[in-house]
Amino acid sequence: MDGVLIDAMPFHAEAFQIAFREIVNLEIDKRDVYLLEGIPGPSLIKEIFKRNNLKPPDEKLVKNISDRKKRLFEEMQKARAFPGVKELIGSLNCENCLKAVVSGASKKEVESLLEQNDLSKFDLIISGEDLEEGKPSAQPFSMALSKLNLKPSEALVVENSPVGVDSAIKANIAYIITLNNTPLGLPDFYAIKKDRDSIPKSIFKDTRSAEKFLTDWCCEDG
Repeated sequence: MDGVLIDAMPFHAEAFQIAFREIVNLEIDKRDVYLLEGIPGPSLIKEIFKRNNLKPPDEKLVKNISDRKKRLFEEMQKARAFPGVKELIGSLNCENCLKAVVSGASKKEVESLLEQNDLSKFDLIISGEDLEEGKPSAQPFSMALSKLNLKPSEALVVENSPVGVDSAIKANIAYIITLNNTPLGLPDFYAIKKDRDSIPKSIFKDTRSAEKFLTDWCCEDG
């Protein structure tokens, strides 16, 4: 959802930055939030501590940072769908094409952002509460396959983050990348498990430019 359908990542990154500054007096690099995008919030917080060579936080501290981040995000976010996303979803309303949102965010957050942006035409929504393991494990995408009764070869993941790509690889699902406004570059994606997978040829500057590729892929028999 975030970074592919909806331009919410700048608000997530700023909210994390403020929460870390307020609670533990730590200045974090917003780029780290983008690198870890897709990981459930508590795990992301622990990884930020690790990357800054700090003592691992206890669960109370993790919860304090997480709760503060959520409140900040709700207060500041003005996230909107990326240009062309509504048209893309509409073009995928062919009989052949099932569509799922697979996110590590809370169910409330996912449903709220999709509803605010009139993006409710999905066959399945998986949120953080549905998962025992979030990205980069295979579980989020594997669960989507199971619930939609699809094989990995019958699915395609659209991602914008290295963590999400790693999750797709582990679930044995083909994927494409839409960069949109991420500050990350191709080297950040090439760094993922070179021995198991290579970056696909299908890399798009934004979600809108992937429309023809996706409609051809999903609706070609429709």
